[in-house]
Amino acid sequence: MKIISILFSCILFFACNEKKEVLREPLHTPKQQVFQLPELPSKMYFAGDLIYLEDEDIRERLDRELLTNVYLQSATSQIIKRAHRWFPLLEKILKEEKVPDDFKYLAVIESALVEQAISPVGAQGFWQFMPFTAKEYALEMSTEVDERLDVEKSTYAACSYLKQANLQFKDWVLAAASYNRGMGGVTKDLHWQKASSYFDMEQNHETGRYVYRILALKLILENQQAYGFSIPNSQKYPIIRTKKYLISKTISNLSDWAISKGYNYKILKKLNPWILQTHLTVKNKKYTLLLPENNEKIRPYAYYQQ
Repeated sequence: MKIISILFSCILFFACNEKKEVLREPLHTPKQQVFQLPELPSKMYFAGDLIYLEDEDIRERLDRELLTNVYLQSATSQIIKRAHRWFPLLEKILKEEKVPDDFKYLAVIESALVEQAISPVGAQGFWQFMPFTAKEYALEMSTEVDERLDVEKSTYAACSYLKQANLQFKDWVLAAASYNRGMGGVTKDLHWQKASSYFDMEQNHETGRYVYRILALKLILENQQAYGFSIPNSQKYPIIRTKKYLISKTISNLSDWAISKGYNYKILKKLNPWILQTHLTVKNKKYTLLLPENNEKIRPYAYYQQ
């Protein structure tokens, strides 16, 4: 019995040691490929001006915004999809107003191209106008109407601001920075820091990142596949072609009005987010309401059940 007990102990000892040896072996997991950002360019253009990117501080600031937006994939993917719908309109107005095409990327960082975007401080719309600035640039705000949410009218208003800022600074980059800081704030910073360029100024946290955000979104949207986004056009949001209705008389019930045109209030609101109520009072000005063209796939749900 003693011999059997000794043999059993030896077997148990060697079995335990063998198990420990197995556990000591490193676990081999399949290697995962991590997407790497392309190398930063040494220079790029913004609003027709050459931006030099050799400076290490400038590169680090731009890299931060690229990393933030590239790896925030769901948000940036939605921006790419919305840009397919909205960029043609923005490009048309910017060209008409003789504002550089690159300022469409300012709208991107302001609102992510969400028509009804609202900031914690009360700015609204594509171009995030504050109430006092909206009135300064002739955007109507009332209990029934908020033209900050009208993409076309607010884009014209933004162009007016940017042209005024560029007239003051003779520099489109500073004009862009002033959209965040205000013309007075940028002027003050230039003066006391004895600077002549945005890239030489120490700014508050928000303005200090502002232009770099614009540059980052320009790089991503103009080089989507290089930055890891491969969204086919079939998955991007299409332009919704619309027909215009000039409204010169008060509409007491917008739902009834939309239904009389073959649509509904939900569709009316989608295409006219600047409407705040279920009625529209007309006094001293006319309004233009948009509804889809007849062959657009935006209709009352019953249409698809036929």
